Amino acid sequence: MNLLKKKKPIGENEIKEAYSVLQKYKRGKANLEKRIIEEELYWKRRQWDYSKDGEGISSAWMFNAIINRHADLQDSYPEAVMLPREKSDEESAKVLSSVIPVILEQNGFRKTYSDAMWYKLKHGCVAYGVFWNGSAEGGKGCVETKYLDLLNIFWEPCVTDIQKSRNLFICDLVATDELKERYPKIDIKGTDTGELSKYVHDENIDTSDKVLVVDWYYKRNGILHYCKFCEGNILFASENEKGYENGWYEDGEYPVVFDVLYPEEGTPVGFGVIAITKEPQTYIDKLDAGILRHTYLSSHPRYFAKRDMGINKDEFLDVKNAIIEVDGNIDEERLKQIKPPEISSALFQHRTNKIDELKETAGNTDFTQGRVSQGVTSGAAIATLQEAGNKLSRDIIESGNEAYKNVILMIIERLRQFYTIERVYRITQPNDKGNEFVTFDNSAIVPQKIEGAGGEDLFRVPIFDIAVESQKKNPFSTLAQNETAMNLYNAGFFNPEMAQQSLMALKLMTFEGRNEVIAYVQEGQTLHNQMQQMEQQMQMLMQENAMLKGVRRDVRDSSLRSE
Repeated sequence: MNLLKKKKPIGENEIKEAYSVLQKYKRGKANLEKRIIEEELYWKRRQWDYSKDGEGISSAWMFNAIINRHADLQDSYPEAVMLPREKSDEESAKVLSSVIPVILEQNGFRKTYSDAMWYKLKHGCVAYGVFWNGSAEGGKGCVETKYLDLLNIFWEPCVTDIQKSRNLFICDLVATDELKERYPKIDIKGTDTGELSKYVHDENIDTSDKVLVVDWYYKRNGILHYCKFCEGNILFASENEKGYENGWYEDGEYPVVFDVLYPEEGTPVGFGVIAITKEPQTYIDKLDAGILRHTYLSSHPRYFAKRDMGINKDEFLDVKNAIIEVDGNIDEERLKQIKPPEISSALFQHRTNKIDELKETAGNTDFTQGRVSQGVTSGAAIATLQEAGNKLSRDIIESGNEAYKNVILMIIERLRQFYTIERVYRITQPNDKGNEFVTFDNSAIVPQKIEGAGGEDLFRVPIFDIAVESQKKNPFSTLAQNETAMNLYNAGFFNPEMAQQSLMALKLMTFEGRNEVIAYVQEGQTLHNQMQQMEQQMQMLMQENAMLKGVRRDVRDSSLRSE
Protein backbone atom coordinates (compact mmCIF):
# COMPACT_ATOMS: atom_id res chain seq x y z
CA MET A 1 0.00 0.00 0.00
CA ASN A 2 1.49 3.30 -1.10
CA LEU A 3 1.20 6.11 1.38
CA LEU A 4 0.64 9.59 0.01
CA LYS A 5 3.60 11.82 0.73
CA LYS A 6 2.61 14.76 2.89
CA LYS A 7 3.03 18.10 1.13
CA LYS A 8 5.58 20.37 2.73
CA PRO A 9 4.49 23.88 3.77
CA ILE A 10 7.05 25.58 1.51
CA GLY A 11 7.13 24.40 -2.07
CA GLU A 12 7.54 25.69 -5.61
CA ASN A 13 4.33 27.75 -5.56
CA GLU A 14 5.24 29.43 -2.28
CA ILE A 15 8.65 30.38 -3.67
CA LYS A 16 7.07 31.90 -6.78
CA GLU A 17 4.70 33.90 -4.61
CA ALA A 18 7.57 35.04 -2.36
CA TYR A 19 9.58 36.15 -5.40
CA SER A 20 6.57 38.13 -6.62
CA VAL A 21 6.31 39.83 -3.21
CA LEU A 22 10.03 40.58 -3.36
CA GLN A 23 9.58 42.39 -6.70
CA LYS A 24 6.70 44.38 -5.24
CA TYR A 25 8.82 45.41 -2.25
CA LYS A 26 11.66 46.37 -4.59
CA ARG A 27 9.43 48.67 -6.61
CA GLY A 28 8.28 50.27 -3.36
CA LYS A 29 11.82 51.38 -2.43
CA ALA A 30 13.03 52.38 -5.91
CA ASN A 31 13.29 56.06 -4.96
CA LEU A 32 15.29 55.22 -1.84
CA GLU A 33 17.75 53.14 -3.87
CA LYS A 34 18.13 55.93 -6.43
CA ARG A 35 18.86 58.42 -3.65
CA ILE A 36 21.45 56.16 -1.99
CA ILE A 37 23.31 55.60 -5.27
CA GLU A 38 23.32 59.35 -5.99
CA GLU A 39 24.51 60.13 -2.46
CA GLU A 40 27.41 57.72 -2.87
CA LEU A 41 28.55 59.77 -5.87
CA TYR A 42 28.45 62.92 -3.73
CA TRP A 43 30.46 61.11 -1.06
CA LYS A 44 33.16 60.28 -3.63
CA ARG A 45 32.93 63.86 -4.98
CA ARG A 46 32.15 62.42 -8.40
CA GLN A 47 28.64 63.81 -8.87
CA TRP A 48 29.68 66.06 -11.75
CA ASP A 49 31.20 63.15 -13.67
CA TYR A 50 27.73 61.69 -14.19
CA SER A 51 25.76 64.93 -14.52
CA LYS A 52 24.61 66.43 -17.81
CA ASP A 53 25.45 69.95 -16.66
CA GLY A 54 28.64 68.95 -14.89
CA GLU A 55 30.83 71.79 -13.68
CA GLY A 56 33.89 69.63 -13.11
CA ILE A 57 34.59 71.29 -9.74
CA SER A 58 33.94 69.52 -6.43
CA SER A 59 35.04 70.87 -3.07
CA ALA A 60 35.10 68.78 0.10
CA TRP A 61 33.06 70.80 2.60
CA MET A 62 30.39 68.11 2.86
CA PHE A 63 33.05 65.40 3.01
CA ASN A 64 34.70 67.26 5.89
CA ALA A 65 31.40 67.49 7.77
CA ILE A 66 30.88 63.72 7.52
CA ILE A 67 34.38 62.67 8.54
CA ASN A 68 34.29 64.97 11.58
CA ARG A 69 30.92 63.60 12.67
CA HIS A 70 32.26 60.06 12.18
CA ALA A 71 35.22 60.90 14.42
CA ASP A 72 32.78 62.03 17.13
CA LEU A 73 30.92 58.73 16.91
CA GLN A 74 34.14 56.73 17.03
CA ASP A 75 35.20 58.66 20.13
CA SER A 76 31.96 57.51 21.76
CA TYR A 77 32.08 53.79 20.98
CA PRO A 78 29.24 52.16 22.96
CA GLU A 79 29.70 49.67 25.79
CA ALA A 80 26.79 47.72 27.24
CA VAL A 81 26.20 46.62 30.84
CA MET A 82 23.47 44.09 31.59
CA LEU A 83 21.25 44.86 34.58
CA PRO A 84 19.02 42.17 36.15
CA ARG A 85 15.35 42.77 36.82
CA GLU A 86 15.35 40.20 39.61
CA LYS A 87 17.91 39.58 42.33
CA SER A 88 18.25 35.92 41.33
CA ASP A 89 19.64 37.01 37.94
CA GLU A 90 22.46 39.17 39.30
CA GLU A 91 25.18 36.61 38.63
CA SER A 92 23.89 35.97 35.09
CA ALA A 93 23.87 39.70 34.37
CA LYS A 94 27.45 39.98 35.62
CA VAL A 95 28.58 37.09 33.39
CA LEU A 96 26.75 38.48 30.34
CA SER A 97 28.34 41.90 30.92
CA SER A 98 31.73 40.20 30.71
CA VAL A 99 31.03 37.71 27.91
CA ILE A 100 29.11 39.81 25.36
CA PRO A 101 31.97 42.35 24.82
CA VAL A 102 34.27 39.39 24.10
CA ILE A 103 31.76 37.97 21.58
CA LEU A 104 31.57 41.38 19.89
CA GLU A 105 35.36 41.60 19.82
CA GLN A 106 35.58 38.16 18.23
CA ASN A 107 33.09 39.38 15.62
CA GLY A 108 35.25 42.41 14.85
CA PHE A 109 32.39 44.66 15.89
CA ARG A 110 34.56 47.77 16.19
CA LYS A 111 35.11 47.73 12.42
CA THR A 112 31.46 46.83 11.86
CA TYR A 113 30.48 49.83 14.00
CA SER A 114 32.84 52.12 12.09
CA ASP A 115 31.54 50.97 8.69
CA ALA A 116 27.96 51.24 9.92
CA MET A 117 28.51 54.83 11.10
CA TRP A 118 29.89 55.82 7.66
CA TYR A 119 26.76 54.36 6.06
CA LYS A 120 24.43 55.96 8.61
CA LEU A 121 25.93 59.43 8.20
CA LYS A 122 25.86 59.23 4.41
CA HIS A 123 22.44 57.70 3.86
CA GLY A 124 20.51 58.31 7.09
CA CYS A 125 20.02 54.72 8.23
CA VAL A 126 22.06 51.60 8.74
CA ALA A 127 20.79 48.07 9.31
CA TYR A 128 22.53 45.77 11.79
CA GLY A 129 22.07 42.04 11.35
CA VAL A 130 22.33 39.64 14.31
CA PHE A 131 22.48 36.07 13.00
CA TRP A 132 23.31 32.57 14.17
CA ASN A 133 26.04 30.73 12.26
CA GLY A 134 25.67 27.08 13.20
CA SER A 135 28.75 25.93 11.27
CA ALA A 136 31.24 28.30 12.95
CA GLU A 137 33.72 27.32 15.68
CA GLY A 138 33.99 23.72 14.56
CA GLY A 139 30.24 23.15 14.51
CA LYS A 140 29.48 24.66 17.92
CA GLY A 141 28.17 27.78 16.19
CA CYS A 142 28.38 31.41 17.19
CA VAL A 143 26.54 34.72 17.01
CA GLU A 144 27.41 36.91 14.03
CA THR A 145 26.89 40.67 13.85
CA LYS A 146 27.24 42.63 10.62
CA TYR A 147 25.90 45.74 8.95
CA LEU A 148 23.74 45.35 5.85
CA ASP A 149 23.49 47.46 2.69
CA LEU A 150 19.99 48.90 2.36
CA LEU A 151 20.13 48.19 -1.38
CA ASN A 152 19.99 44.48 -0.53
CA ILE A 153 17.16 44.56 2.04
CA PHE A 154 13.48 44.67 1.11
CA TRP A 155 10.49 45.22 3.38
CA GLU A 156 6.80 45.98 3.10
CA PRO A 157 6.24 49.53 1.82
CA CYS A 158 4.70 52.10 4.20
CA VAL A 159 5.61 50.31 7.45
CA THR A 160 7.50 52.46 9.94
CA ASP A 161 8.67 49.56 12.13
CA ILE A 162 10.62 46.87 10.31
CA GLN A 163 9.26 44.24 12.73
CA LYS A 164 5.72 44.94 11.45
CA SER A 165 6.55 44.02 7.86
CA ARG A 166 4.87 40.79 6.82
CA ASN A 167 8.03 39.66 5.05
CA LEU A 168 11.67 40.62 5.06
CA PHE A 169 14.08 39.75 2.25
CA ILE A 170 17.87 39.94 2.43
CA CYS A 171 19.48 39.35 -0.96
CA ASP A 172 23.03 38.69 -2.04
CA LEU A 173 24.96 37.72 -5.15
CA VAL A 174 26.92 34.51 -4.52
CA ALA A 175 29.47 32.84 -6.79
CA THR A 176 27.73 30.10 -8.77
CA ASP A 177 30.50 27.50 -8.36
CA GLU A 178 30.56 28.10 -4.58
CA LEU A 179 26.81 27.59 -4.37
CA LYS A 180 26.98 24.39 -6.44
CA GLU A 181 29.66 23.06 -4.11
CA ARG A 182 27.53 23.76 -1.02
CA TYR A 183 24.33 22.34 -2.56
CA PRO A 184 25.42 19.59 -4.97
CA LYS A 185 21.96 17.95 -5.12
CA ILE A 186 20.23 21.13 -6.35
CA ASP A 187 20.27 22.09 -10.02
CA ILE A 188 21.69 25.63 -9.98
CA LYS A 189 22.15 26.96 -13.50
CA GLY A 190 23.66 30.32 -12.55
CA THR A 191 21.49 32.32 -14.93
CA ASP A 192 19.60 34.46 -12.39
CA THR A 193 21.99 37.31 -11.55
CA GLY A 194 19.10 39.24 -10.01
CA GLU A 195 18.12 42.85 -10.32
CA LEU A 196 19.87 44.33 -7.30
CA SER A 197 20.67 48.01 -7.64
CA LYS A 198 24.37 48.70 -8.03
CA TYR A 199 26.61 51.59 -7.13
CA VAL A 200 28.47 53.47 -9.85
CA HIS A 201 32.10 52.33 -9.81
CA ASP A 202 35.14 53.14 -11.87
CA GLU A 203 35.84 49.43 -12.10
CA ASN A 204 34.03 47.20 -14.53
CA ILE A 205 32.36 44.75 -12.17
CA ASP A 206 31.25 41.53 -13.83
CA THR A 207 28.46 39.62 -12.04
CA SER A 208 27.86 37.04 -14.76
CA ASP A 209 29.48 34.32 -12.61
CA LYS A 210 27.19 35.05 -9.66
CA VAL A 211 23.63 34.08 -8.84
CA LEU A 212 21.00 35.79 -6.70
CA VAL A 213 20.37 34.12 -3.33
CA VAL A 214 17.41 35.29 -1.25
CA ASP A 215 17.06 34.94 2.53
CA TRP A 216 13.32 35.17 3.15
CA TYR A 217 12.05 35.82 6.69
CA TYR A 218 8.32 35.80 7.36
CA LYS A 219 5.98 35.61 10.34
CA ARG A 220 3.01 33.30 10.80
CA ASN A 221 0.95 33.40 13.99
CA GLY A 222 3.72 35.28 15.77
CA ILE A 223 6.34 32.69 14.82
CA LEU A 224 9.33 33.69 12.68
CA HIS A 225 10.27 31.33 9.86
CA TYR A 226 13.18 31.39 7.44
CA CYS A 227 13.67 30.18 3.88
CA LYS A 228 16.71 30.44 1.58
CA PHE A 229 16.05 30.05 -2.12
CA CYS A 230 17.80 30.57 -5.43
CA GLU A 231 16.43 30.39 -9.01
CA GLY A 232 13.18 28.99 -7.60
CA ASN A 233 15.05 26.20 -5.78
CA ILE A 234 14.62 25.79 -2.02
CA LEU A 235 18.00 25.62 -0.34
CA PHE A 236 16.53 25.54 3.16
CA ALA A 237 13.12 26.12 4.74
CA SER A 238 12.59 25.97 8.51
CA GLU A 239 8.90 25.05 8.08
CA ASN A 240 9.92 21.98 6.09
CA GLU A 241 12.33 20.73 8.78
CA LYS A 242 11.84 19.18 12.21
CA GLY A 243 12.94 20.99 15.33
CA TYR A 244 11.69 24.45 14.35
CA GLU A 245 8.20 24.32 15.85
CA ASN A 246 9.00 27.54 17.72
CA GLY A 247 10.39 29.18 14.63
CA TRP A 248 13.84 29.92 13.26
CA TYR A 249 14.60 32.50 15.95
CA GLU A 250 12.45 31.84 19.00
CA ASP A 251 12.20 35.50 19.99
CA GLY A 252 9.98 35.97 16.91
CA GLU A 253 11.86 39.08 15.72
CA TYR A 254 13.46 39.74 12.36
CA PRO A 255 17.25 39.59 12.91
CA VAL A 256 17.66 43.21 11.78
CA VAL A 257 17.92 46.48 13.73
CA PHE A 258 17.58 49.83 11.96
CA ASP A 259 19.64 52.73 13.32
CA VAL A 260 18.17 55.96 11.92
CA LEU A 261 19.93 59.33 11.80
CA TYR A 262 17.22 61.83 10.82
CA PRO A 263 13.81 60.09 10.85
CA GLU A 264 11.28 60.40 8.06
CA GLU A 265 7.55 59.76 8.41
CA GLY A 266 6.05 56.74 6.68
CA THR A 267 9.26 54.74 6.41
CA PRO A 268 11.58 52.83 8.79
CA VAL A 269 14.63 54.57 7.27
CA GLY A 270 15.63 58.23 7.34
CA PHE A 271 17.94 60.62 5.57
CA GLY A 272 21.52 61.60 6.30
CA VAL A 273 24.06 64.39 6.11
CA ILE A 274 24.38 64.25 2.32
CA ALA A 275 20.63 64.73 1.83
CA ILE A 276 20.65 68.00 3.79
CA THR A 277 23.96 69.39 2.53
CA LYS A 278 24.13 68.41 -1.13
CA GLU A 279 22.32 71.53 -2.33
CA PRO A 280 24.64 73.96 -0.49
CA GLN A 281 27.54 71.83 -1.72
CA THR A 282 26.22 72.08 -5.28
CA TYR A 283 25.97 75.88 -5.06
CA ILE A 284 29.48 76.11 -3.58
CA ASP A 285 30.85 74.02 -6.44
CA LYS A 286 29.09 76.17 -9.05
CA LEU A 287 30.39 79.35 -7.45
CA ASP A 288 33.88 77.84 -7.31
CA ALA A 289 33.61 76.94 -11.00
CA GLY A 290 32.62 80.50 -11.86
CA ILE A 291 35.47 81.99 -9.82
CA LEU A 292 38.00 79.61 -11.35
CA ARG A 293 36.75 80.36 -14.85
CA HIS A 294 37.10 84.10 -14.21
CA THR A 295 40.60 83.51 -12.81
CA TYR A 296 41.52 81.53 -15.91
CA LEU A 297 40.24 84.26 -18.24
CA SER A 298 42.09 86.93 -16.25
CA SER A 299 45.36 85.01 -16.49
CA HIS A 300 44.84 84.09 -20.18
CA PRO A 301 43.94 87.35 -21.96
CA ARG A 302 42.13 87.18 -25.29
CA TYR A 303 42.12 89.76 -28.11
CA PHE A 304 40.08 91.08 -30.98
CA ALA A 305 42.45 91.38 -33.98
CA LYS A 306 41.96 92.58 -37.56
CA ARG A 307 43.06 90.18 -40.24
CA ASP A 308 45.67 92.72 -41.51
CA MET A 309 46.98 93.71 -38.08
CA GLY A 310 50.57 93.18 -39.26
CA ILE A 311 51.60 90.87 -36.37
CA ASN A 312 52.94 87.37 -36.57
CA LYS A 313 50.39 85.50 -34.45
CA ASP A 314 52.77 82.72 -33.47
CA GLU A 315 55.37 85.18 -32.24
CA PHE A 316 52.71 87.12 -30.35
CA LEU A 317 51.37 84.04 -28.55
CA ASP A 318 54.84 82.83 -27.58
CA VAL A 319 55.44 84.51 -24.21
CA LYS A 320 59.17 83.70 -24.44
CA ASN A 321 59.65 86.25 -27.22
CA ALA A 322 61.09 89.45 -25.80
CA ILE A 323 60.69 91.29 -29.14
CA ILE A 324 57.80 90.97 -31.59
CA GLU A 325 58.19 92.56 -35.02
CA VAL A 326 55.14 94.30 -36.48
CA ASP A 327 54.19 95.97 -39.76
CA GLY A 328 52.81 99.42 -39.33
CA ASN A 329 51.24 100.97 -36.27
CA ILE A 330 49.44 98.88 -33.64
CA ASP A 331 46.46 100.50 -32.01
CA GLU A 332 43.21 99.37 -30.37
CA GLU A 333 41.46 99.37 -33.73
CA ARG A 334 43.80 96.70 -35.04
CA LEU A 335 44.44 94.76 -31.74
CA LYS A 336 42.13 95.09 -28.71
CA GLN A 337 42.20 93.03 -25.53
CA ILE A 338 38.95 91.39 -24.44
CA LYS A 339 38.61 92.32 -20.81
CA PRO A 340 36.69 89.85 -18.62
CA PRO A 341 33.89 91.36 -16.53
CA GLU A 342 34.73 92.56 -13.05
CA ILE A 343 34.05 89.90 -10.45
CA SER A 344 31.90 91.26 -7.64
CA SER A 345 32.91 90.92 -4.01
CA ALA A 346 29.31 89.86 -3.39
CA LEU A 347 30.11 86.62 -5.21
CA PHE A 348 32.84 85.76 -2.70
CA GLN A 349 30.57 86.74 0.19
CA HIS A 350 27.78 84.56 -1.19
CA ARG A 351 30.19 81.64 -1.43
CA THR A 352 31.28 82.19 2.17
CA ASN A 353 27.64 82.31 3.24
CA LYS A 354 26.94 79.01 1.49
CA ILE A 355 29.93 77.40 3.20
CA ASP A 356 28.71 78.68 6.57
CA GLU A 357 25.22 77.37 5.76
CA LEU A 358 26.60 73.90 5.03
CA LYS A 359 28.73 73.89 8.18
CA GLU A 360 25.89 75.08 10.41
CA THR A 361 23.39 72.67 8.86
CA ALA A 362 25.75 69.73 9.32
CA GLY A 363 26.82 70.91 12.79
CA ASN A 364 30.44 71.07 11.66
CA THR A 365 31.36 74.24 13.55
CA ASP A 366 34.83 75.33 14.67
CA PHE A 367 34.30 74.03 18.22
CA THR A 368 33.38 70.55 17.01
CA GLN A 369 36.61 70.41 14.98
CA GLY A 370 38.79 71.42 17.93
CA ARG A 371 39.39 75.01 16.80
CA VAL A 372 38.94 77.46 19.66
CA SER A 373 39.59 81.14 20.26
CA GLN A 374 43.12 82.36 20.77
CA GLY A 375 44.22 82.42 24.38
CA VAL A 376 42.24 79.31 25.39
CA THR A 377 44.89 76.80 26.46
CA SER A 378 43.33 74.99 29.41
CA GLY A 379 42.36 71.42 28.64
CA ALA A 380 39.26 71.75 30.80
CA ALA A 381 38.25 74.98 29.01
CA ILE A 382 38.79 73.42 25.57
CA ALA A 383 36.80 70.33 26.58
CA THR A 384 34.01 72.55 27.91
CA LEU A 385 33.82 74.55 24.66
CA GLN A 386 33.84 71.35 22.62
CA GLU A 387 31.07 69.82 24.70
CA ALA A 388 29.01 72.99 24.23
CA GLY A 389 29.42 72.61 20.46
CA ASN A 390 28.75 68.87 20.47
CA LYS A 391 25.01 68.91 21.16
CA LEU A 392 24.23 67.41 17.76
CA SER A 393 26.81 64.65 18.19
CA ARG A 394 25.44 63.79 21.63
CA ASP A 395 21.93 63.60 20.22
CA ILE A 396 23.08 61.28 17.41
CA ILE A 397 25.02 59.16 19.88
CA GLU A 398 22.03 58.79 22.21
CA SER A 399 19.70 57.69 19.41
CA GLY A 400 22.38 55.29 18.18
CA ASN A 401 22.72 53.84 21.67
CA GLU A 402 19.03 52.89 21.58
CA ALA A 403 19.64 50.86 18.42
CA TYR A 404 22.73 49.35 20.04
CA LYS A 405 20.58 48.22 22.99
CA ASN A 406 18.36 46.30 20.56
CA VAL A 407 21.45 44.69 19.01
CA ILE A 408 22.59 43.54 22.47
CA LEU A 409 19.09 42.23 23.29
CA MET A 410 19.14 40.19 20.06
CA ILE A 411 22.56 38.79 20.98
CA ILE A 412 21.17 37.72 24.37
CA GLU A 413 18.27 35.99 22.59
CA ARG A 414 20.72 34.10 20.34
CA LEU A 415 22.70 33.04 23.42
CA ARG A 416 19.48 31.98 25.15
CA GLN A 417 18.40 29.84 22.20
CA PHE A 418 21.62 28.32 20.89
CA TYR A 419 24.41 28.35 23.49
CA THR A 420 23.73 24.89 24.90
CA ILE A 421 27.43 23.92 24.94
CA GLU A 422 29.79 25.36 27.52
CA ARG A 423 32.34 27.81 26.19
CA VAL A 424 35.28 29.49 27.89
CA TYR A 425 35.97 33.20 27.44
CA ARG A 426 39.05 35.13 28.49
CA ILE A 427 38.08 38.33 30.29
CA THR A 428 40.76 40.99 30.58
CA GLN A 429 40.54 42.66 33.97
CA PRO A 430 40.85 46.47 34.23
CA ASN A 431 43.92 48.24 35.63
CA ASP A 432 46.28 45.46 34.45
CA LYS A 433 44.92 42.94 36.95
CA GLY A 434 45.45 40.02 34.58
CA ASN A 435 42.94 37.72 32.89
CA GLU A 436 39.97 35.78 34.19
CA PHE A 437 38.53 32.76 32.39
CA VAL A 438 34.74 32.53 32.48
CA THR A 439 32.71 29.46 31.57
CA PHE A 440 29.35 30.23 29.99
CA ASP A 441 26.33 28.44 28.57
CA ASN A 442 22.62 29.28 28.37
CA SER A 443 21.49 27.25 31.40
CA ALA A 444 21.07 30.34 33.59
CA ILE A 445 19.17 32.44 31.03
CA VAL A 446 16.74 29.90 29.51
CA PRO A 447 13.18 29.87 30.94
CA GLN A 448 13.38 28.83 34.62
CA LYS A 449 10.76 26.50 36.13
CA ILE A 450 8.84 27.90 39.09
CA GLU A 451 5.90 26.52 41.01
CA GLY A 452 2.57 28.23 40.44
CA ALA A 453 -0.13 28.96 42.97
CA GLY A 454 -2.08 25.81 42.10
CA GLY A 455 0.97 23.58 42.03
CA GLU A 456 1.33 24.00 38.28
CA ASP A 457 4.74 24.35 36.69
CA LEU A 458 5.28 27.86 35.38
CA PHE A 459 8.31 29.29 33.61
CA ARG A 460 10.07 32.57 34.23
CA VAL A 461 12.29 34.05 31.51
CA PRO A 462 15.26 36.00 32.89
CA ILE A 463 15.03 39.52 31.49
CA PHE A 464 17.84 42.04 31.48
CA ASP A 465 17.87 45.78 31.04
CA ILE A 466 20.68 47.27 28.99
CA ALA A 467 22.65 50.30 30.14
CA VAL A 468 24.86 51.76 27.40
CA GLU A 469 27.83 53.93 28.23
CA SER A 470 29.90 55.71 25.60
CA GLN A 471 33.66 55.66 25.67
CA LYS A 472 35.19 59.12 25.39
CA LYS A 473 38.54 58.93 23.61
CA ASN A 474 39.36 62.58 23.20
CA PRO A 475 42.76 64.15 23.95
CA PHE A 476 41.12 67.30 25.31
CA SER A 477 38.82 65.31 27.59
CA THR A 478 41.92 63.44 28.80
CA LEU A 479 43.58 66.77 29.61
CA ALA A 480 40.40 67.87 31.38
CA GLN A 481 40.41 64.67 33.46
CA ASN A 482 44.06 65.23 34.38
CA GLU A 483 43.29 68.79 35.43
CA THR A 484 40.32 67.59 37.47
CA ALA A 485 42.57 65.07 39.25
CA MET A 486 45.13 67.78 40.04
CA ASN A 487 42.44 70.15 41.32
CA LEU A 488 41.06 67.42 43.57
CA TYR A 489 44.56 66.70 44.85
CA ASN A 490 45.29 70.37 45.53
CA ALA A 491 41.95 70.72 47.33
CA GLY A 492 42.93 67.89 49.68
CA PHE A 493 40.35 65.36 48.43
CA PHE A 494 42.95 62.58 48.66
CA ASN A 495 43.94 63.45 52.21
CA PRO A 496 42.72 60.48 54.29
CA GLU A 497 41.99 62.77 57.22
CA MET A 498 39.45 64.64 55.03
CA ALA A 499 37.92 61.50 53.50
CA GLN A 500 34.47 61.98 55.00
CA GLN A 501 34.14 65.56 53.69
CA SER A 502 35.65 64.53 50.33
CA LEU A 503 33.12 61.73 49.86
CA MET A 504 30.23 64.07 50.59
CA ALA A 505 31.50 66.54 47.98
CA LEU A 506 32.27 63.85 45.37
CA LYS A 507 28.76 62.44 45.55
CA LEU A 508 27.42 65.86 44.55
CA MET A 509 29.81 66.12 41.57
CA THR A 510 29.46 64.76 38.03
CA PHE A 511 32.57 63.98 35.98
CA GLU A 512 33.99 61.01 34.11
CA GLY A 513 35.73 58.55 36.45
CA ARG A 514 33.96 59.85 39.56
CA ASN A 515 33.19 56.34 40.86
CA GLU A 516 36.86 55.38 40.63
CA VAL A 517 37.86 58.50 42.57
CA ILE A 518 35.27 57.67 45.23
CA ALA A 519 36.68 54.13 45.45
CA TYR A 520 40.24 55.47 45.87
CA VAL A 521 39.13 57.90 48.60
CA GLN A 522 37.25 55.15 50.43
CA GLU A 523 40.27 52.87 50.12
CA GLY A 524 42.49 55.62 51.52
CA GLN A 525 39.99 56.20 54.34
CA THR A 526 40.00 52.48 55.17
CA LEU A 527 43.80 52.35 55.23
CA HIS A 528 43.92 55.49 57.36
CA ASN A 529 41.45 54.00 59.85
CA GLN A 530 43.46 50.78 59.99
CA MET A 531 46.65 52.75 60.61
CA GLN A 532 44.98 54.70 63.41
CA GLN A 533 43.76 51.47 64.97
CA MET A 534 47.24 50.00 64.74
CA GLU A 535 48.73 53.15 66.30
CA GLN A 536 46.24 52.93 69.16
CA GLN A 537 47.07 49.27 69.64
CA MET A 538 50.78 50.09 69.60
CA GLN A 539 50.27 52.81 72.20
CA MET A 540 48.28 50.44 74.38
CA LEU A 541 50.98 47.77 74.03
CA MET A 542 53.63 50.31 74.89
CA GLN A 543 51.66 51.43 77.94
CA GLU A 544 51.15 47.82 79.00
CA ASN A 545 54.84 47.14 78.42
CA ALA A 546 55.77 50.18 80.53
CA MET A 547 53.43 49.03 83.29
CA LEU A 548 54.94 45.55 83.24
CA LYS A 549 58.43 47.02 83.45
CA GLY A 550 57.34 49.13 86.43
CA VAL A 551 55.84 46.12 88.17
CA ARG A 552 58.99 44.08 87.59
CA ARG A 553 61.15 46.93 88.92
CA ASP A 554 58.98 47.23 92.05
CA VAL A 555 59.17 43.48 92.61
CA ARG A 556 62.95 43.51 92.17
CA ASP A 557 63.34 46.48 94.57
CA SER A 558 61.16 44.88 97.23
CA SER A 559 63.09 41.64 96.99
CA LEU A 560 66.37 43.50 97.46
CA ARG A 561 65.03 45.31 100.56
CA SER A 562 63.87 42.05 102.09
CA GLU A 563 67.33 40.59 101.70
